Amino acid sequence: MRRVLLLGLLMGVQAAGAFEANYGPRLEVPRTAGHIKIDGDLNDAGWQGAARATGFCETSPGDQIEPPVQSEAWVAYDEQNFYVALIAFDDPSTVRATLRERDNIWRDDYFGIMFDPYDSQAWAYEFFVNPLGIQGDLRMMGGGNEDIGFDVVWDSHGRVTDTGYQVEIAIPFASLRFPDTEVQNWRFNFWRDHQREVRRRYCWAATDRDDPCWMCQWGILTGIRGVKPSSNIDLIASAVGYQASALEDAGDPHSDLHHGDPEARFSFNARYSLSSSSSAEVSVNPDFSQIESDAGQIDVNSTFALFYPERRPFFQEGSDLYNTYINAVYTRSINDPDAAAKFTGTFGETSVLYLFARDANTPVLLPAGERTYLPLLDAGADEMKSISNIARVRRTYGENSHVGLLATDRRLDEGGSGATISMDGRHRFGQHLQFEYQFAGSHTEEPNDTLLTPGLVDAPIARSGHTFGFDGESFWGHALYTSFERNGRVWNADIDYWEYSPTFRSDNGFTTRNNYRQVHVSNDWGFNPNGRLIQSWGPHLNAGRAWTHHGEFKEDWVSVHGFVQGVGQTGVSIAGNLTRERFQGREFDSLVYGEFEVNTQPSEYFSLGGALSGGRSIYRTSDDPRYANSTSVVIWGSLKVFDRLLIGPSARYYHLEERHGGAEIFDGYIARARLSLQATRRLSTRLILQYDDFSDRFDIEPLVTYRINPFTIFYAGATGRMFKYPAGWEYGDESSPQVLGEDRWELTDRQFFAKFQYLMRI
Repeated sequence: MRRVLLLGLLMGVQAAGAFEANYGPRLEVPRTAGHIKIDGDLNDAGWQGAARATGFCETSPGDQIEPPVQSEAWVAYDEQNFYVALIAFDDPSTVRATLRERDNIWRDDYFGIMFDPYDSQAWAYEFFVNPLGIQGDLRMMGGGNEDIGFDVVWDSHGRVTDTGYQVEIAIPFASLRFPDTEVQNWRFNFWRDHQREVRRRYCWAATDRDDPCWMCQWGILTGIRGVKPSSNIDLIASAVGYQASALEDAGDPHSDLHHGDPEARFSFNARYSLSSSSSAEVSVNPDFSQIESDAGQIDVNSTFALFYPERRPFFQEGSDLYNTYINAVYTRSINDPDAAAKFTGTFGETSVLYLFARDANTPVLLPAGERTYLPLLDAGADEMKSISNIARVRRTYGENSHVGLLATDRRLDEGGSGATISMDGRHRFGQHLQFEYQFAGSHTEEPNDTLLTPGLVDAPIARSGHTFGFDGESFWGHALYTSFERNGRVWNADIDYWEYSPTFRSDNGFTTRNNYRQVHVSNDWGFNPNGRLIQSWGPHLNAGRAWTHHGEFKEDWVSVHGFVQGVGQTGVSIAGNLTRERFQGREFDSLVYGEFEVNTQPSEYFSLGGALSGGRSIYRTSDDPRYANSTSVVIWGSLKVFDRLLIGPSARYYHLEERHGGAEIFDGYIARARLSLQATRRLSTRLILQYDDFSDRFDIEPLVTYRINPFTIFYAGATGRMFKYPAGWEYGDESSPQVLGEDRWELTDRQFFAKFQYLMRI
């Protein structure tokens, strides 16, 4: 009997000490007991009595298991700020921390919070810090995508300690949008990323991997009472100065640089918080310049316009509302506005957005079945002025479901307009199934000026009876998207249908192709053994078929893909594709294409990745398309020389040759290197070097930045472009041209610029 009692007691002690993950935890937040100074020291009186979150679990690669290191979080608030202290227990000698610019912490250890203040599963805030307190903020979308360009003003500081590291965060309520209620109830989670040989993620709220709605499974943070934005008006004033120079004669490498006069531009932006959940913003002569340049893309055998991500701060507020399945809003279509204004608000389960812009230099894209026309570039036209209006309403309901309406309208000063109206939504059935849809209609009124569309005056728009030439025609178009999806722990499946009529356009969006119908079916499986060598692996199978809008065969394909994620943060994937396509009236059979990709980050100092693809493809020339062999290589990496200096090289190579005979069609590469030196938390320098082998062009872009917060910033820099004039280049007078005897590099364009921008909160 004694042995039985003793065994029962030991089993009870073991059971009592067994790890249990927190599913659906709650945390009630108290007011601060005193002052909190954001310096990484947790001995302030204000932390006494703060709510404490413990019991973190490893959610990846382990499945809600006890993590190898412990984590703890403290939370409190006062009238102005929401405070968070994060304590990461660890061996301090292994902590990965780099002094770098904000939003570049993702290869360090980092710790932070994610919360959905409206509990709508439509979007959520993300605030993370590395062990030194360097910030990274994002906006998470309902489907899991993240907007890394999102920025708000907040304060943070961190330090490495004898037991790991700890950070403090203060987020002003003035920087947040939340319900106008007496007591806040936020869907909330803490997240810690532990970067070692295996990248482990720890969460406060455990996750059922068989439930695809991750936000629905976060915990609840409650207890914040009677808070309002402490500031109602944000004023941003900026001044930009620049001076440009260029060769007097671009065809003559011996000509002198012509130095333009220095110019200046001033802008003013005002944002008024109407309530805790709505705001109005107006910008006069806004400066939408971006500090970071766009990386070069290879488009030598592509017939469609290239997409570039949005980086401009004005479009951040409400950016989750722009995103729909049919890309009817592409904010970079508002290229150079003289004035802009917008309103955003969330009222219960309904979110609204209205945007107005007066654009001084408007781009025009004309989609077709096999290419995108850019008529203004071909015509050499610039300064096409327009007025744009965009309105959006979205209502959430249930778990991770919504319905929305979107309307856009753009009117050109030269005459002509383009408008779209659409309805979209997502409805979740039970735990695993959901249905997504969007129906869109467009109306186009062309300008009556065929000089703006050279070569397109008589080009027909499929069988619509209209032409691409700007001859004053008016027509309607439509687009449709439906998707039935199954998401779960191991198996995910998706059946999509897309339809774009030949006359559908989205002038404020990014529609580069129309005149097609497409069915796509995909299945993928994911297994997570969390072993010593392999953390996860899985196969993926997809197939599809596309027709023109009138039912003529266009393309079909089948693809098999597999991946393995292992130790050393090393991932390998391989894919094979078999395609048949009709292009320019000719059918191309047995287009076999393969892809192989590998990436690794064995330490905090070094990472490397590469992708090799190639096979039998099409040379997409408009007059004589034909079979070709293609090879594409992409290489990227990063090197942390020391805690303040990072080097990020990358290269893209593309080769295309005749299928029979092997004659070379294209062969070239774009090589790019980014060097970043962080002198202090606020002061940084970076240098971008890029060589484009296709055009024999070399770009140099130095920049010095002093950043107090995302909106109070000073930077100064330059851009220089050099061109290699080849041996045999003719220049000078046509009657007696001169010829270069050898290759010659020459600076063809140069610009110096500086910007000062300052945020004032009233």
